[in-house]
Amino acid sequence: MLEIKNAVAVITGGASGIGLVTARYWLQQGGKVVIGDISEEALDRAVQTLDGDVVSVVVDVTREADASRLAKQAIASFGRIDLVAPFAGIIMDGLLVATDRETGKVKGKMSLEKFQRVVDINLTGVFLTVRECLEQMINHDCRGLICLVSSTGSLGTAGQINYSSTKAAMSVMPKVITAELFRRGLADRIRCAAIAPGYVRTPILENMNQKALEKILGDVPIGRLIEPEEVASLACEIFRNEALTGDVYYIHGGLRLGSRG
Repeated sequence: MLEIKNAVAVITGGASGIGLVTARYWLQQGGKVVIGDISEEALDRAVQTLDGDVVSVVVDVTREADASRLAKQAIASFGRIDLVAPFAGIIMDGLLVATDRETGKVKGKMSLEKFQRVVDINLTGVFLTVRECLEQMINHDCRGLICLVSSTGSLGTAGQINYSSTKAAMSVMPKVITAELFRRGLADRIRCAAIAPGYVRTPILENMNQKALEKILGDVPIGRLIEPEEVASLACEIFRNEALTGDVYYIHGGLRLGSRG
Protein backbone atom coordinates (compact mmCIF):
# COMPACT_ATOMS: atom_id res chain seq x y z
CA MET A 1 0.00 0.00 0.00
CA LEU A 2 1.23 3.47 -0.86
CA GLU A 3 1.06 6.44 1.48
CA ILE A 4 -0.21 9.84 0.39
CA LYS A 5 1.89 11.64 2.99
CA ASN A 6 4.68 13.55 1.18
CA ALA A 7 3.56 12.10 -2.17
CA VAL A 8 3.18 14.56 -5.07
CA ALA A 9 0.04 14.89 -7.17
CA VAL A 10 -0.21 16.74 -10.48
CA ILE A 11 -3.83 17.70 -11.10
CA THR A 12 -5.16 19.53 -14.15
CA GLY A 13 -8.53 21.22 -13.91
CA GLY A 14 -7.32 21.83 -10.38
CA ALA A 15 -8.91 25.24 -9.91
CA SER A 16 -12.45 23.93 -9.61
CA GLY A 17 -14.76 20.92 -9.46
CA ILE A 18 -13.45 17.42 -8.84
CA GLY A 19 -9.88 18.59 -9.49
CA LEU A 20 -9.95 21.14 -6.68
CA VAL A 21 -11.69 18.76 -4.29
CA THR A 22 -9.09 16.06 -5.05
CA ALA A 23 -6.28 18.54 -4.42
CA ARG A 24 -7.82 19.45 -1.06
CA TYR A 25 -8.30 15.80 -0.10
CA TRP A 26 -4.71 14.97 -1.08
CA LEU A 27 -3.34 17.84 0.99
CA GLN A 28 -5.42 16.81 4.00
CA GLN A 29 -3.70 13.42 3.86
CA GLY A 30 -0.29 15.12 4.01
CA GLY A 31 0.51 15.11 0.30
CA LYS A 32 1.87 17.85 -1.96
CA VAL A 33 0.06 19.22 -5.00
CA VAL A 34 0.76 20.90 -8.31
CA ILE A 35 -2.51 22.20 -9.75
CA GLY A 36 -2.81 23.32 -13.34
CA ASP A 37 -5.60 25.29 -14.94
CA ILE A 38 -6.05 27.70 -17.83
CA SER A 39 -7.17 30.66 -15.68
CA GLU A 40 -4.58 32.33 -13.47
CA GLU A 41 -7.34 34.14 -11.61
CA ALA A 42 -9.15 30.88 -10.86
CA LEU A 43 -5.89 29.28 -9.76
CA ASP A 44 -5.19 32.15 -7.37
CA ARG A 45 -8.65 31.74 -5.83
CA ALA A 46 -8.16 28.00 -5.53
CA VAL A 47 -4.78 28.29 -3.83
CA GLN A 48 -6.31 30.60 -1.22
CA THR A 49 -8.70 27.81 -0.24
CA LEU A 50 -5.98 25.15 0.03
CA ASP A 51 -3.76 24.50 3.02
CA GLY A 52 -0.41 22.83 2.48
CA ASP A 53 2.35 22.47 -0.08
CA VAL A 54 0.72 23.78 -3.27
CA VAL A 55 2.20 25.04 -6.53
CA SER A 56 -0.06 26.42 -9.25
CA VAL A 57 0.75 26.50 -12.96
CA VAL A 58 -1.21 28.25 -15.68
CA VAL A 59 -1.57 25.63 -18.39
CA ASP A 60 -3.52 25.09 -21.59
CA VAL A 61 -3.68 21.30 -21.68
CA THR A 62 -4.05 21.31 -25.47
CA ARG A 63 -0.59 22.85 -25.87
CA GLU A 64 2.38 20.48 -25.91
CA ALA A 65 4.76 23.04 -24.42
CA ASP A 66 2.39 23.77 -21.53
CA ALA A 67 2.03 20.08 -20.68
CA SER A 68 5.80 19.70 -20.65
CA ARG A 69 6.22 22.77 -18.46
CA LEU A 70 3.64 21.46 -15.96
CA ALA A 71 5.42 18.13 -15.54
CA LYS A 72 8.84 19.74 -15.24
CA GLN A 73 7.54 22.23 -12.69
CA ALA A 74 6.41 19.38 -10.46
CA ILE A 75 9.92 17.92 -10.54
CA ALA A 76 11.52 21.30 -9.98
CA SER A 77 9.25 22.06 -7.01
CA PHE A 78 9.01 18.68 -5.28
CA GLY A 79 11.45 16.32 -7.02
CA ARG A 80 8.91 13.68 -8.00
CA ILE A 81 5.44 12.86 -9.33
CA ASP A 82 3.36 10.15 -7.65
CA LEU A 83 -0.17 10.83 -8.89
CA VAL A 84 -1.12 12.15 -12.31
CA ALA A 85 -4.74 13.32 -12.38
CA PRO A 86 -5.60 14.92 -15.75
CA PHE A 87 -9.04 16.10 -14.66
CA ALA A 88 -9.38 19.11 -16.99
CA GLY A 89 -12.45 18.67 -19.16
CA ILE A 90 -15.43 20.41 -20.70
CA ILE A 91 -18.95 19.63 -21.85
CA MET A 92 -20.47 21.18 -24.98
CA ASP A 93 -23.64 19.18 -25.54
CA GLY A 94 -25.63 19.10 -28.73
CA LEU A 95 -27.32 16.69 -31.13
CA LEU A 96 -25.36 15.29 -34.05
CA VAL A 97 -28.29 16.49 -36.18
CA ALA A 98 -31.35 18.37 -34.87
CA THR A 99 -34.69 18.03 -36.65
CA ASP A 100 -37.66 20.35 -36.83
CA ARG A 101 -40.65 19.00 -34.89
CA GLU A 102 -43.14 20.10 -37.55
CA THR A 103 -41.34 19.22 -40.79
CA GLY A 104 -39.07 16.44 -39.55
CA LYS A 105 -36.25 17.94 -41.61
CA VAL A 106 -32.79 18.70 -40.28
CA LYS A 107 -32.56 22.23 -38.95
CA GLY A 108 -29.15 22.12 -37.33
CA LYS A 109 -26.00 20.07 -36.82
CA MET A 110 -23.27 19.87 -34.21
CA SER A 111 -20.52 22.10 -35.47
CA LEU A 112 -17.06 20.76 -36.10
CA GLU A 113 -15.76 23.43 -33.73
CA LYS A 114 -17.96 22.14 -30.88
CA PHE A 115 -16.91 18.54 -31.52
CA GLN A 116 -13.22 19.35 -31.92
CA ARG A 117 -13.01 21.60 -28.86
CA VAL A 118 -14.21 18.84 -26.56
CA VAL A 119 -11.85 16.33 -28.17
CA ASP A 120 -8.93 18.76 -27.89
CA ILE A 121 -9.37 19.28 -24.15
CA ASN A 122 -10.85 15.99 -22.96
CA LEU A 123 -8.73 13.66 -25.08
CA THR A 124 -5.67 15.38 -26.55
CA GLY A 125 -5.18 17.29 -23.31
CA VAL A 126 -5.19 14.07 -21.31
CA PHE A 127 -2.78 12.42 -23.75
CA LEU A 128 -0.29 15.29 -23.47
CA THR A 129 -0.54 15.56 -19.68
CA VAL A 130 -0.07 11.83 -19.19
CA ARG A 131 2.77 11.55 -21.70
CA GLU A 132 4.80 14.38 -20.21
CA CYS A 133 4.23 13.38 -16.58
CA LEU A 134 4.94 9.71 -17.31
CA GLU A 135 8.27 10.68 -18.86
CA GLN A 136 9.25 12.47 -15.66
CA MET A 137 7.98 9.62 -13.47
CA ILE A 138 10.11 7.09 -15.35
CA ASN A 139 13.22 9.27 -15.49
CA HIS A 140 13.03 10.07 -11.77
CA ASP A 141 12.21 6.54 -10.57
CA CYS A 142 8.82 7.52 -9.19
CA ARG A 143 6.15 5.13 -7.95
CA GLY A 144 2.46 5.82 -8.24
CA LEU A 145 -0.67 6.09 -10.34
CA ILE A 146 -1.99 7.71 -13.49
CA CYS A 147 -5.67 8.29 -12.66
CA LEU A 148 -7.94 9.15 -15.58
CA VAL A 149 -11.54 10.34 -15.45
CA SER A 150 -14.00 8.55 -17.64
CA SER A 151 -17.77 8.77 -17.05
CA THR A 152 -20.97 6.78 -17.22
CA GLY A 153 -21.39 8.89 -20.36
CA SER A 154 -18.80 6.62 -21.96
CA LEU A 155 -21.58 4.08 -22.34
CA GLY A 156 -23.37 6.45 -24.68
CA THR A 157 -25.55 9.45 -23.88
CA ALA A 158 -27.76 11.18 -26.44
CA GLY A 159 -26.64 14.74 -27.14
CA GLN A 160 -23.08 14.04 -26.07
CA ILE A 161 -21.41 12.41 -29.06
CA ASN A 162 -18.34 14.60 -28.51
CA TYR A 163 -18.15 14.15 -24.73
CA SER A 164 -19.12 10.45 -24.73
CA SER A 165 -16.52 9.70 -27.41
CA THR A 166 -13.74 11.20 -25.31
CA LYS A 167 -14.87 9.40 -22.16
CA ALA A 168 -15.08 6.10 -24.02
CA ALA A 169 -11.48 6.68 -25.04
CA MET A 170 -10.58 7.19 -21.38
CA SER A 171 -12.07 3.78 -20.63
CA VAL A 172 -9.61 1.93 -22.86
CA MET A 173 -6.52 3.95 -21.95
CA PRO A 174 -5.79 2.15 -18.63
CA LYS A 175 -5.51 -1.18 -20.46
CA VAL A 176 -3.27 0.26 -23.18
CA ILE A 177 -1.00 2.17 -20.81
CA THR A 178 -0.75 -0.74 -18.36
CA ALA A 179 0.14 -3.11 -21.22
CA GLU A 180 2.87 -0.76 -22.45
CA LEU A 181 4.33 -0.37 -18.96
CA PHE A 182 4.15 -4.15 -18.44
CA ARG A 183 6.20 -4.75 -21.60
CA ARG A 184 8.83 -2.34 -20.33
CA GLY A 185 9.00 -3.82 -16.84
CA LEU A 186 7.49 -0.72 -15.26
CA ALA A 187 3.95 -1.81 -14.41
CA ASP A 188 4.86 -2.82 -10.87
CA ARG A 189 5.69 0.76 -9.94
CA ILE A 190 3.63 2.93 -12.29
CA ARG A 191 -0.02 1.99 -12.61
CA CYS A 192 -2.91 3.38 -14.64
CA ALA A 193 -6.63 3.25 -13.83
CA ALA A 194 -9.72 5.31 -14.52
CA ILE A 195 -12.63 6.41 -12.39
CA ALA A 196 -16.04 6.82 -14.03
CA PRO A 197 -18.42 9.04 -12.07
CA GLY A 198 -22.15 9.24 -12.61
CA TYR A 199 -24.06 12.42 -11.79
CA VAL A 200 -21.80 14.46 -9.51
CA ARG A 201 -22.93 17.44 -7.44
CA THR A 202 -21.60 20.34 -9.51
CA PRO A 203 -22.93 23.89 -10.03
CA ILE A 204 -24.25 22.87 -13.46
CA LEU A 205 -26.45 20.13 -11.99
CA GLU A 206 -27.42 22.02 -8.85
CA ASN A 207 -28.62 25.01 -10.86
CA MET A 208 -30.57 23.04 -13.45
CA ASN A 209 -34.36 22.74 -13.62
CA GLN A 210 -35.38 20.94 -10.44
CA LYS A 211 -37.93 18.71 -12.19
CA ALA A 212 -35.23 17.59 -14.59
CA LEU A 213 -32.92 16.94 -11.64
CA GLU A 214 -35.60 14.89 -9.90
CA LYS A 215 -35.96 12.79 -13.05
CA ILE A 216 -32.21 12.16 -13.06
CA LEU A 217 -32.21 11.15 -9.40
CA GLY A 218 -35.12 8.81 -10.08
CA ASP A 219 -32.66 6.58 -11.94
CA VAL A 220 -30.05 6.63 -9.15
CA PRO A 221 -30.64 3.88 -6.55
CA ILE A 222 -29.04 5.85 -3.71
CA GLY A 223 -31.40 8.72 -4.52
CA ARG A 224 -28.89 11.54 -4.61
CA LEU A 225 -26.02 13.07 -6.53
CA ILE A 226 -22.47 11.80 -6.00
CA GLU A 227 -20.42 14.16 -3.86
CA PRO A 228 -17.12 15.39 -5.37
CA GLU A 229 -15.40 14.27 -2.15
CA GLU A 230 -16.55 10.72 -2.81
CA VAL A 231 -14.94 10.77 -6.24
CA ALA A 232 -11.73 12.21 -4.78
CA SER A 233 -11.73 9.55 -2.08
CA LEU A 234 -11.98 6.77 -4.69
CA ALA A 235 -9.13 8.22 -6.74
CA CYS A 236 -6.93 8.35 -3.66
CA GLU A 237 -7.86 4.83 -2.57
CA ILE A 238 -6.89 3.49 -5.99
CA PHE A 239 -3.56 5.28 -5.53
CA ARG A 240 -3.03 3.60 -2.17
CA ASN A 241 -3.98 0.09 -3.29
CA GLU A 242 -1.24 -1.16 -5.60
CA ALA A 243 -3.32 -4.17 -6.70
CA LEU A 244 -5.66 -1.84 -8.61
CA THR A 245 -4.54 -1.15 -12.16
CA GLY A 246 -5.56 -1.41 -15.80
CA ASP A 247 -9.28 -1.01 -15.22
CA VAL A 248 -12.18 1.46 -14.90
CA TYR A 249 -13.86 1.90 -11.52
CA TYR A 250 -17.42 3.24 -11.62
CA ILE A 251 -18.81 5.51 -8.93
CA HIS A 252 -22.42 6.26 -9.78
CA GLY A 253 -24.64 5.28 -6.88
CA GLY A 254 -25.89 2.20 -8.71
CA LEU A 255 -26.96 4.10 -11.83
CA ARG A 256 -27.86 1.87 -14.79
CA LEU A 257 -28.57 4.62 -17.32
CA GLY A 258 -32.35 4.57 -17.07
CA SER A 259 -32.80 0.90 -16.18
CA ARG A 260 -34.04 -0.17 -12.76
CA GLY A 261 -32.52 -3.60 -13.33
